[in-house]
Amino acid sequence: MSERPAAFQLTPGKRVLFLTKDPDLIRKQLAGELNLTLDDVGVDDLLDEINTDVMTPAWVCFDHDPREIAKNAYAGLIVEGKRLIPEGALSSGEFEVIVSGHGKGVGSSRETAVQAEKYSGIRLAIAASFAPIHARNNINQGVLMGDHDLLRRVQAGESIPLAEFGKGHDPVTQKIIEMGGLFPFTKALMNDEVSVPAPETAQRPMTMAEKVVATHLVGEGEYVKPGDAVLVSVDGGYSHEFTTAQVHEFLREHFGDDYAIKSDPNKFAVFEDHLVYAGEVERFAKFMGKVNTLVDMQRAFQAHTKVLSFDARSGRSPGICHQVARERIVEPGDFIQATDSHTCMGGGSNAYTYGVGTTEYAALIYSGVTAVVVPESVRFELTGELQPGVTAKDVMLYILLHHATKRDTLNRCMEFGGPGLASLSMDERATLANMATECTAKSGICEADAKTVDWILERRPELERAALEASCVAPDPGAEYAGGVHTIDLDTIQPMVADPGDPDRGIPSDPTNGANIADIGEVKIDIAYGGSCTAGKEHDLDMYAEVMAEGAAAGMKVKDDVDFYIQFGSERVAKYAEGKGYLELFERTGVRVIPPGCGACIGCGPGVSTNPDQVSVSAINRNYKGRSGPGRLYLASPLTVAASALTGTITAYRKGMFAQG
Repeated sequence: MSERPAAFQLTPGKRVLFLTKDPDLIRKQLAGELNLTLDDVGVDDLLDEINTDVMTPAWVCFDHDPREIAKNAYAGLIVEGKRLIPEGALSSGEFEVIVSGHGKGVGSSRETAVQAEKYSGIRLAIAASFAPIHARNNINQGVLMGDHDLLRRVQAGESIPLAEFGKGHDPVTQKIIEMGGLFPFTKALMNDEVSVPAPETAQRPMTMAEKVVATHLVGEGEYVKPGDAVLVSVDGGYSHEFTTAQVHEFLREHFGDDYAIKSDPNKFAVFEDHLVYAGEVERFAKFMGKVNTLVDMQRAFQAHTKVLSFDARSGRSPGICHQVARERIVEPGDFIQATDSHTCMGGGSNAYTYGVGTTEYAALIYSGVTAVVVPESVRFELTGELQPGVTAKDVMLYILLHHATKRDTLNRCMEFGGPGLASLSMDERATLANMATECTAKSGICEADAKTVDWILERRPELERAALEASCVAPDPGAEYAGGVHTIDLDTIQPMVADPGDPDRGIPSDPTNGANIADIGEVKIDIAYGGSCTAGKEHDLDMYAEVMAEGAAAGMKVKDDVDFYIQFGSERVAKYAEGKGYLELFERTGVRVIPPGCGACIGCGPGVSTNPDQVSVSAINRNYKGRSGPGRLYLASPLTVAASALTGTITAYRKGMFAQG
């Protein structure tokens, strides 16, 4: 059982890179002209909220070899139209420590962000705080993490005992850190060289997430509490063509070419959904050879493991993994993990679901179990009902503005319940759970009711109602919420728009001034996009159609200088729209309809901006710079996106507004 060296000390000749808000300071460090310390720059001078799209943009992920990925570390850090950190500069700079401010690694669950640093020579990441999935990816990949006080000691030449990096972590995570990553730990676990003790937590009221974990414990134990490190069985999961190649290669490397997974292949799947339309984006055309390699490697993995296949051999994707998983895989009370940060969308169906990196996914699908730390929870008690023109997307933009920015949600499971939740459709509940990851939460989970069971049975009639009802979880009276219990009166929520750059920059519309969005003025748009896992569901199509039908009745079409795209979340959604007559309506009103897939949401399909001057309003879940092209991207609800396409400016929809005008 191998373990890494017992202490960390900066290697002679190696350097520390400070990611400062002043780009010139970064350039000078890269050029070897400057070596900084915390006496030169303070924490407030460092970049905050560095997201994984910046660390490894989508096109960087077309490589599956971490050594190739490392060459383009921070390719998304753009200043005045150019990369601030040129190709290969991180590794050639002899850096061993990288330093930033608050919220390192927000956004996608892509483990490539950690790999880009690790394979460039980074052994220690320093930040005031780390996003939860990114932090776990660092641990799993064997990259150490610390705060700025620890950095002072490192730069003073001190040797830091490895045990210090495990402080504050549970015993299992401490062992993973000591052993150098998740794969050494998993091998030792399978060989009975290490063990995860059963929790000793006494009977107590539990939240929904705690209940799901408790019912999946391996070994003894019936109750858990936040902070418990436990071994649990995994019901199901999935990966897609952006990630599966690494999963396959990691398993071959660590467990042999003939590895056999111990998970049930009938509850695990692979999807071709992220890159199906990448070839339609001009700047990605040169990468299609790499994309085809990723697809081929995913198909090899599927043939080897016999997991479910949702491929695009016909040239058309069956749908976005999270939407299809809702329809075909996720059941109430399930514990699901997958290689994408929006895996939490399954929480709309009363399951505990969240995204993990490729290392963690490879380990869990191989072993059938995984070690988890029970999360704290934060509860959102929904009351009242949404007013016409207001959606679950607006609710999440409200929560992002008022609760995520205060870190009420950080690394916690967001629990949704109350009488207001019952008024929301299953698709709207899925939106709530989906955008938990934008809140930097661990996951999101909604209470179940008859609507939950009916929705699942309509899509999977082979299941039994009694069994589904028995599997539903509800919070116990007296359950503890470290993040508090927050009442959200749905009656008071207004249509919201998030300014470009971050989903937490929400701005409410002014209810006294019609369609006006306070503070942003008249914003002319070039692109309106409706789609993605967040906004390509059946109810979302209803919303697009409602606005376009009202506009058509008033003799309106999509503005001549606006491109409006609607993309289906799955084939089932596409058939639903066809059956409702929406396709004819969209064609008549100037909407471009796109077959199922992720597309523009990750910058890999029609609907992306092509230059920095373009303005988009989109119903996707995140609007980080460069996420969906180089232009400025506003986030809004499906209703607002459709209304904006008709007016040519960002417009909050009010029912009957076009009929009246």
